[in-house]
Amino acid sequence: MAAKRIVVDPITRIEGHLRMEVVVDDNNVIQDAYASSTLWRGIELILKGRDPRDAGLITQRICGVCTYSHYRVGIEAVENALGITPPYNAILTRTLMSQALFLHDHIVHFYHLHGLDWCDITRALEADPRKASDLAFKYADIPIATGADELTAVQARLKGFVAEGHLGPFANAYWGHKTYHFTPEQNLIVLSHYLKALEVQRNAAQMLAIFGGKQPHPQSLVVGGVTCVMDLLNPNRLGEYLTKFEEVSDFMNRAYYADVKMAAEAYIGEDSVLKGSGVQNFIAARDFQISRNEWLFDRGMVLDGDLGRAHDVDEEKITEEATHAWYHDDQSRHPYNGVTDPNYTGFRDGDTLQGRAKIIDEKGKYTWVKAPRYDDRVMEVGPLAQMLVGYARGNEKVRAVVDNFLAETGVPVPALFSTLGRTAGRMLQTKLIADHGKTTLLNLVENLKVDQETCAPYVIDKNREYQGRALNDVPRGMLGHWVKIKNGVIENYQCVVPTTWNASPMDSASQHGPYEAALIGTRLADPSQPLEIIRTIHSFDPCLACAVHVMDYRGNELANYRVEAK
Repeated sequence: MAAKRIVVDPITRIEGHLRMEVVVDDNNVIQDAYASSTLWRGIELILKGRDPRDAGLITQRICGVCTYSHYRVGIEAVENALGITPPYNAILTRTLMSQALFLHDHIVHFYHLHGLDWCDITRALEADPRKASDLAFKYADIPIATGADELTAVQARLKGFVAEGHLGPFANAYWGHKTYHFTPEQNLIVLSHYLKALEVQRNAAQMLAIFGGKQPHPQSLVVGGVTCVMDLLNPNRLGEYLTKFEEVSDFMNRAYYADVKMAAEAYIGEDSVLKGSGVQNFIAARDFQISRNEWLFDRGMVLDGDLGRAHDVDEEKITEEATHAWYHDDQSRHPYNGVTDPNYTGFRDGDTLQGRAKIIDEKGKYTWVKAPRYDDRVMEVGPLAQMLVGYARGNEKVRAVVDNFLAETGVPVPALFSTLGRTAGRMLQTKLIADHGKTTLLNLVENLKVDQETCAPYVIDKNREYQGRALNDVPRGMLGHWVKIKNGVIENYQCVVPTTWNASPMDSASQHGPYEAALIGTRLADPSQPLEIIRTIHSFDPCLACAVHVMDYRGNELANYRVEAK
């Protein structure tokens, strides 16, 4: 039998538009895989000729989720170019806002985007709420939202959905799939936490708004520091942040940690989530300054899966190329010299498991995502990369949570390099922030007693040329912005975002990007229900929204799209 091509388009429960295509053999094992972002990012072109102080405000419009990440990195790239060091109070305030973003983002990702890849909602109807309540104590000393009465109410709510003839937000999934391994009681526990997380994530979003003015798209960062001085000097605002931080951290320790531990136990025999990550190289940036001399996360690389050594990063070796991306320029370039010149060539006709359709031209160009590389190596970024780099660096806080998780679950070290490891890595990163984030606030309060400076002075000399960059670790991994300034305005700007690293297509050496490499070798239990593809891709937490956003302020039409219903 000929190889079969399976198209999953769109991948849902992500930010943005992503298409995955795989080719499987007679045993339904994936032999090849291709990732395609089908919408274009034009933010670099919008920035040309703009005042560099506006870079942060404009780049945060790349996305509706990572707004603060791009805002902060855009500001700090310009600060780097101008040689500005923000005051200590501003640095700690930015960390407080990052903490809020991570707590919000990771909880939403696990429960409302990725959690349903592990939890079979319909089987929760078969659960005994009292048994589920007792079981919850196996994974947490004091479990949250899992009392017998509360679980009974959750189950009744689910029955109501079914009685109405639909599952509401839980419709259109592969319920009953062979690779779901939670018991009915475990499914009911996760469903209860799914609903509780809707309340908790709201508190996390409000934490960021306390110092950012609003969320998404905060407004209080400027080149040189922050402007939220009145909030920093108001004890009520500081107390409000602390109260919400403790509420969210409590959920992290009593629900999120417990549920991933439960998943590790249930899925430890499932090959499709323990298969190797494909790419064995990981890169991360230093971030989360919590005191004058301490950062929570480290910068470095793990190469070839070797946790015995962390390698230093040489930023000159970071490049992007577009051999298989819809751009004219195929040359491998450093981001300072990056070129954004679109060249859409579309899809080709072909056969798929679902019938005749437009498919990816894998020998040509097939995505709007370029291919970032480090010294010609494919690199994975994200919370797993951050945990692996910290572990190899000997970061005591990272090693403690990783070792403890492995000991509690019995998961072997090689399983860290997998879909399960990626999901656990994001949870462990959240736990580190929950366990140590209060240090940031306490250090800020202490420093404000003797120092209330929040913004550094600076000048922009229009007769000088500047270039600068910022590399931070944001919820989906290492984010870099590079800027060149000439005549007082932006001459060139390039963003290399985490999803660009992970969703990259093949390069000129035919090396697959991390999404693609992670799927190759995976066996599908049922090709007509490719849950394994969805689960693995979701473990990266794709954010393709960084791919679009072009508008004409005069209101002219830029493009016309037609959706054809089958």
